[in-house]
Amino acid sequence: MNLQLLPVGELDPKVMEELRTGLGRIFRMPCEVLPKGLHPQFAFHPERGQHHSSEILARMQQQVSPDCWRVLGVTASDLYIPILTFVFGEAQLRGQCALVSLHRLRQEFYGLPPDPALLRERLLKEAVHELGHTLALTHCDDYDCVMAASHSVEWIDLKSPYPCSVCQGKVMAGSR
Repeated sequence: MNLQLLPVGELDPKVMEELRTGLGRIFRMPCEVLPKGLHPQFAFHPERGQHHSSEILARMQQQVSPDCWRVLGVTASDLYIPILTFVFGEAQLRGQCALVSLHRLRQEFYGLPPDPALLRERLLKEAVHELGHTLALTHCDDYDCVMAASHSVEWIDLKSPYPCSVCQGKVMAGSR
């Protein structure tokens, strides 16, 4: 079983490789970048100028192979769900697919100079967070836990890339 990273749209291969390495280290399993990506134009809604993340997740389900533990889609597109202005990502609770967006994780979105190291850190945290939802984890009240809710990038910057002991315990209890 392995974790598969699915490029959703055009992405810098270096970003994908760095994420692959980080996720492999955290989840202690093989992680691969899929060679064929998904083009997200089907989920673009011009009235919002954003991509509907739930539509992308539904299409990603077709990418799940028998040897796959989870599929994580990674996109540079701005994502939303109808009840929120934007989302950094979305996941199928207890499912196999999760999705994260680089769009609002970039310093440039906020009118600041690029910071590749900060982008890598934020992307890794959000990827672990969304994959945590696939493991049945909900939002945590511990602000240092990777499963804490992220309403802004500042909240992402505060948390660790790892789950707290309570969330780790929930994952371990659920795997029995």
